[in-house]
Amino acid sequence: MKKWWLFPLVVILGIIGMATVSVSYPTAKNQTFQIGEKLRYRVTYGVMDAGEAVLEVKSTAKKPQGRELVHVVATGKTLGGFNAIYKVNDVYESYIDKKGAFPWEFNRDVNEGGYVIKQNYVFNQHKQQVKTEKGDINVPIGIQDMISSFYHARTLDFKNLKVGDIVEFQCFMDGEIWPLKIKYVGKDDITIRKGKFKCLKFVPVVQKGRYFKSEEDVNFWVTDDDNKIPIYVKAKIPVGVVKLHLVEWEGLRNPISKIK
Repeated sequence: MKKWWLFPLVVILGIIGMATVSVSYPTAKNQTFQIGEKLRYRVTYGVMDAGEAVLEVKSTAKKPQGRELVHVVATGKTLGGFNAIYKVNDVYESYIDKKGAFPWEFNRDVNEGGYVIKQNYVFNQHKQQVKTEKGDINVPIGIQDMISSFYHARTLDFKNLKVGDIVEFQCFMDGEIWPLKIKYVGKDDITIRKGKFKCLKFVPVVQKGRYFKSEEDVNFWVTDDDNKIPIYVKAKIPVGVVKLHLVEWEGLRNPISKIK
């Protein structure tokens, strides 16, 4: 199993007359996304459009520990008749370090069929702690949240991937640390509503106790270009198949790998 990035050590320095802490943060080579990027996805169930998800990268004046950030806002909602069956109205926000592609703050405000979740996590990366409603939790430096994981993964080097290689990093979700692992399956051309694209195909490495039982239950395709955008996801669920596909984009940093 390859390690695609390493959590650096926290370096403690003694200064005459006082003690200070200097933190060596993880770095990321971001040539994939930028402020102004907007991705719009449609969620389909069978032949019907069931929902929509939008991810936007915005600027922010927040600078924790003097670090420059980008503000990512992700929204999800049901469409049409699905609102009467199971209405979803979700908002996620992540404030992501520009140089390290890790979060400093995460907000979650979701309402899914009347099931409401509100979360605010402050990632004190310099202390290796996450401040939650239930107290401070110790975490590795550079740990991700649910939204920053999407952008952090796009900064990883996919060029030398071999079939079967596993990409792994850690994510803080619902008060716990979760290892996220995805396995590279190979190159593939995928056709969606917006055309045909050159892609890299991945599957999650399924872990005991998780919702999906088999790696074949979920497949996703990422554009084989410098944007590395997840363009199509197919997931088997007990009552059928749910698909998510990119229908609109703007503000991309690089040309997209569209064939036709």
